Order: sequence, then structure tokens, then C-alpha cells
Amino acid sequence: MNVLGVETSCDETAVAIVRDGRSILANMIASQIELHKRFGGVYPEMASRQHVLAITPALDQALAAAQFGWDQIDAIAATQGPGLAGSLVVGLNFAKGLALARGLPFIGINHLEGHIYTAWLARNPEEEAGVPHPEFPALILIVSGGHTELVLMHGHGEYELLGHTLDDAAGEAFDKVARLLGLPYPGGPHVQRVAAAGNPNAFDLPRAMLPGSYDFSFSGLKTAVLRIVEKYTPTASMGAAATRSPTVMRELPVADLAASFQQAVVDVLVAKTRQAAEEFKVRQVLIVGGVAANAPLRQQMAVAIGELGVTFHYPAPVLCTDNAAATAAAAYYHLQRGETSSLGIDVAPSLRLQGAGSR
Repeated sequence: MNVLGVETSCDETAVAIVRDGRSILANMIASQIELHKRFGGVYPEMASRQHVLAITPALDQALAAAQFGWDQIDAIAATQGPGLAGSLVVGLNFAKGLALARGLPFIGINHLEGHIYTAWLARNPEEEAGVPHPEFPALILIVSGGHTELVLMHGHGEYELLGHTLDDAAGEAFDKVARLLGLPYPGGPHVQRVAAAGNPNAFDLPRAMLPGSYDFSFSGLKTAVLRIVEKYTPTASMGAAATRSPTVMRELPVADLAASFQQAVVDVLVAKTRQAAEEFKVRQVLIVGGVAANAPLRQQMAVAIGELGVTFHYPAPVLCTDNAAATAAAAYYHLQRGETSSLGIDVAPSLRLQGAGSR
């Protein structure tokens, strides 16, 4: 079954074609990063307008890349939520229009569920044999700019939310700290790049472990970084001498602070994931979402989960950020269960995982 997926939940306009939920035949992504850099984050109205301009070319490119005609597409899927309402509506309505015009089944997909299925996706048919199949129960750490959730997956469509962020998501914390350190948007890749030259033990930063809970909190860590930055930043009360005298002000050790912050985030994510993997005796651990592209997180998680003798996997970097292959892959498993959506469905900016009860 070939599913065409559409994704416009934030600032990537994406169209993809995926075969049997496993092999990517086309994966077109039009990024808006350069447009939003000057704002230090996504400007929602601009994102929505850009989706309108980019979505038809992305569709044409996807069909051309797969060398497909419409007679080879079996179903159409689009992200319904969560995300920015003005962005979601562009992709969802575009996909519903295609399904209506072509007489194809349509299904709206949860963006977080799409992230989960990237872990079982091959970038092309040739790589499919090397990508693991789902094994349940599976533990999934979803870490992105808007979400940090630890989910126990009992089977396809069967989710149990173990914990979530109580304030800032991990990716959001990376973006905010990057801004404090004078690094460009998006913050994650730039913090990792700068941190590579720093000492992760240079600063003793807090790690909110929240005993007895699988929830996360990164606001205190972000505030601790802010306080350190303020110590190195001249203020009006210090006078002009503060900007000239090295005895009054020292240069901000950006690399050390970035490395210390990154290590604090990784420590929390790894510790809670390992604890849950051990408690629930899972067969597979996955990390997905934009922050899953972070190399220290991947490396340290691999060691921690490997010590338990549990399978650990993460998507290719291109599949960590928003993409429509994720949407198409998740849709395949819904369609296999005979599930489709009405063309009357609307966007759901705060959509939660279906059936994701809390423990």
C-alpha cells in the first residue's frame, strides 16, 4: 500500500510517499528556517502563508521523485494536530481536497504518533532490511521543540503516557538557552556544535529528576543558565568601567556553558528512560523528534539501554525533524485496521495521542 502524506504542523511544508509503512519512496521538505531566523523562532502567520506557497510544488516533486502517477496512490494522510492552527489548516485542507478529488481514503494523523513511526522507517527500499520492526511493549521518548513525553506503547494504536514536561519541552529549552548564549535559531544543532569544544562539568547545573514521577521539568535549568549569563553581562548599574575592565567582567565561556547545559538535559532524559525501560520490562526503546538528532543523547542512551540488554533505535537525522513520511507511515497502520477519517474533520492544535491514558 502506497500512502501519500502531508505535514504542515509548524514551519516545514512536507509531502512524502511511503510503501507499506516502512519504505520511503519520496520525502520532500520545504524548510522555512531562513524565514524565521530573524525572529528567533517561528512566526505563525508567516509560516501559514509560506505553506500555501510551497505545498503544491512539494506535491509535484514527491510524485516526480517516486515516479508515480495518481493510480499508484492508495490513500492520503495529513497531520491533524498538535501544532500551529494556521499551519495545520493548510496541509489538512489540501490533503482532504486531494482525497475528495481522487476518490481516495483519507486519514488525519497525530503528529506525535508520526514521530514514533519514524523509528521504523527506511530512507529507501534498499535500507528496509536493516531497520528494526516494532516490538512490544516499546518505550518511546518523544523529544522535540514542543513536546517531551515518555510513552509506553503496548501495540499499534495502544499508548500509555508515563510522563511529560511540566513546563518547557527539551527542544524549547535548547532554543531558549541558545538565544541566551547568542547562538542562532534553531538552537539544538548550534548548542551541540559549540558544546563539542566545551567542558560538560564546567558548571554545576540543576537536574530536575522529580522522584517518583516520569515527568520532566527544564525551566529551572534554563533559569540557572540565565543567572550565569547575567553574571558575565554588564548592566547599567555597573557603569562604563564594566565593559572595559577584565577585572570587572569576564568573557562568557559559551562552549563550557553550552556543554554543561546539554549534559544536564541528556542526564535527565537518559535516567528517566532507563528507569522506565527497566520497570516496564520493554523489548524496545526508541527516541524520536527533533532532539533525538542530538549525538550525545543518542550515544549515552545507547550505553544506558544497552546495559539492560534491550533493543535501542532512533531515526535517521532527516527523519527526526518534521516530515511527511512520518505521517504516511503512521497512517498505514491505521488503514490496516480499517480506520479512516471523515473529510469533515478539523485541525486539533492540542491533540493528544489517541488512547494515551496516564499512569
